[in-house]
Amino acid sequence: MKVVVAMDSLKGSLTSMEAGISVKAGILAAKPDAKVVVKPLADGGEGTTDALIEGLNGERIDVTVTGPLGNPVSCHYGYLKETNTAIIEMASAAGITLTDKKDPLHATTYGVGEMINDAITRGCRNFIIGIGGSATNDGGIGMLKALGFVFLDEKGNDVGEGGQALGKVHTINIQNKNPHLTDCHFQVACDVTNPLCGNNGATYIYGPQKGVTDNIKEELDQAMAHYAAVTRVALGCDYEKAEGAGAAGGLGFALLSYLHAKLTPGIDLILNAVELEKELKDADIVVTGEGRLDHQTAMGKAPVGVAKLAKKYDAKVIAFAGSVTPEATACNETGIDAFFPIVRGITTLKEAMDPDCAKANMQAAVEQVFRLL
Repeated sequence: MKVVVAMDSLKGSLTSMEAGISVKAGILAAKPDAKVVVKPLADGGEGTTDALIEGLNGERIDVTVTGPLGNPVSCHYGYLKETNTAIIEMASAAGITLTDKKDPLHATTYGVGEMINDAITRGCRNFIIGIGGSATNDGGIGMLKALGFVFLDEKGNDVGEGGQALGKVHTINIQNKNPHLTDCHFQVACDVTNPLCGNNGATYIYGPQKGVTDNIKEELDQAMAHYAAVTRVALGCDYEKAEGAGAAGGLGFALLSYLHAKLTPGIDLILNAVELEKELKDADIVVTGEGRLDHQTAMGKAPVGVAKLAKKYDAKVIAFAGSVTPEATACNETGIDAFFPIVRGITTLKEAMDPDCAKANMQAAVEQVFRLL
């Protein structure tokens, strides 16, 4: 019997790999001769870097970069030496949780560019970047400036940082960009399809949560369109209306236009990165899960991504979760054959989420299910 395990993290309790290793222990307790392969799982959002560092034997690189409002922030990215790959979450440098102040006119992605530069100096030429949770609406100008792109106003002065800079852009100079960018490949985990501008664009849809008020919304959106127009003339490409261009306050647009990135749904990108499909080809059973299974899981979260891929090879799919809701039955229609909660008795939330308790509960629940197989 071959079993492939790909568990999402149980947030606040177990990492992806901790959950997966606990599942493996339960399987082997019931089926000592089983071949069990454990893969990390994430969806491109928070926790992706740590999951892939742990699951792919990567190195954690700690750096200090420019935060969203110009203050230094400590963050980290993952370094996979064998493949010269960096795994970056933009939110660690320019995330909305890094500051209590919301200032879309000045919040910058400059620190994201600094992270990329640092990874390039270590030899990285392949990048996996998650772009959720940004505090910015700067069209990615900050990131690009850190990478050596120059944005000047009509008088030849630097346009500055943040959303206020977009309408000032008159000239774009690409001559001083980091020369290694030509050899770099960027894969971006992006789960939104918004264009850059308009009523469904970055400013109108996501701007309010970053501090964009009604009185500056139209002005900012028009400034974003102006920036896109100047970019189109300077680079000869047009991604203003591309799906995902509006992600992370227009960072998606910058990645597409200036770094020739490929935007991919987060779960698809991660499943490809961990080479899950290769292990599924001869799997009998696939185990997945997360902290809570509910109707949102069925709408395309990581466990469903695993299940759909597993069904391509006719494997049975079992899911385990800290808790399940009545609406979780929708998961049965998306490839998960059966699911089970791991909590084994009346308990407090604190007790249930204690890592040691969660590991023991996971192992015990998995063992009992596999005794039936």
